[in-house]
Amino acid sequence: MSTITPNASLYERLGGAAAVDAAVNIFYRKVIADSRINHFFTGVDMDRQAAKQKAFLTMAFGGPHNYTGLDMRRGHARLVEMGLNDSHFDAVLENLASTLSELAVPADMTDEVIAIAESTRSDVLGR
Repeated sequence: MSTITPNASLYERLGGAAAVDAAVNIFYRKVIADSRINHFFTGVDMDRQAAKQKAFLTMAFGGPHNYTGLDMRRGHARLVEMGLNDSHFDAVLENLASTLSELAVPADMTDEVIAIAESTRSDVLGR
C-alpha cells in the first residue's frame, strides 16, 4: 500500500531524498560525459556541486528547504560570461530527461521536472 498522500509534493512522489540523490548522481555523470557542456564544469568540485544541486532540487520539488546557494542568475553569471546559451541549456534538459527515463520516472512526473527546470531558463541565461 502506498504511503503517498493525494496532495503529495513532487519531491515525495519522486521518492524523496533517495530519489533526488540518485537522479543528481546519474545526471552529473551524463553531464561530465557530454562534450557539449562538460567544459563548464572544468575545475568544479563536483561533490560540492552535486550537494548544492540536491538541495536546490529538493526545494524546487517541494521538499525541505535547505538550499543556501546563490539565485539562478547570480549562480550562473560566470557561465554566461563563458558563453552559456540556449543550446547548452537544452543539452542540460536532454541529460535530465535521459536521467529520469533511466530511473523509470513516469512521464507525467518527468514533464513536471522538465517544466520546473525550463522555468529557470531566463534567469540561468541572464536574460
